Amino acid sequence: MSSSEEASWISWFCGLRGNEFFCEVDEDYIQDKFNLTGLSEQVPHYRAALDMIMDFEPTRDDEMEDNPSQSDLIEQAAEMLYGLIHARYIMTNRGLALMIDKYHQGDFGHCSRVSCDNQLVLPIGLSDVPGEHMVKLYCPRCQDVYTPKSSRHHHVDGCYFGTGFPHMLFMVHPELRPVRTPQQFTPRLYGFKIHPMAYQLQVQAAQRHQQQNQSQGQRKAQPKPHYK
Repeated sequence: MSSSEEASWISWFCGLRGNEFFCEVDEDYIQDKFNLTGLSEQVPHYRAALDMIMDFEPTRDDEMEDNPSQSDLIEQAAEMLYGLIHARYIMTNRGLALMIDKYHQGDFGHCSRVSCDNQLVLPIGLSDVPGEHMVKLYCPRCQDVYTPKSSRHHHVDGCYFGTGFPHMLFMVHPELRPVRTPQQFTPRLYGFKIHPMAYQLQVQAAQRHQQQNQSQGQRKAQPKPHYK
């Protein structure tokens, strides 16, 4: 960066609207090549993307100068690379601590299930492969996943948080795990509980009624005999 007063790329990225679920990864973690093992094969323009994340001066690239859209591709690659690094970082003690702070502040939101009584939720991915699923929210009380309420989070790749993050958090900090609620909603009609078999019986009755109507329609459609 040209000025020490300017925010780092990491701070800028995490401050973007829709990126509220991300924490800021320590630069020391990113500078350790061991933590980035295998990412160079997954991310295009890896070297340039890493330089952008670390605020290093970009190297001269004739192709980039001739093609301005190349810088957009590198920025997209930097966002992808940071997301993949982030998924690894939040599995470390330091990363877990940062995410716990955001969890307690309610940055990830609350469970929409009534019986969960506004239980705090955590971001989770349904796949560790980029581009398969967007980020979801995991409720540790009902142990189910939900789509984030705000549409600004609907374009965040779930692999940037990984499939195991919430479970790792509660394994390391079991005292944070809430008691699973046994309460379930009970459907009622005019104050009476609906028997689990009631819907099945209604379906069977509707099918019989439909078959009877079809049989009557076929009989009416048969031509009447003509007598001379």
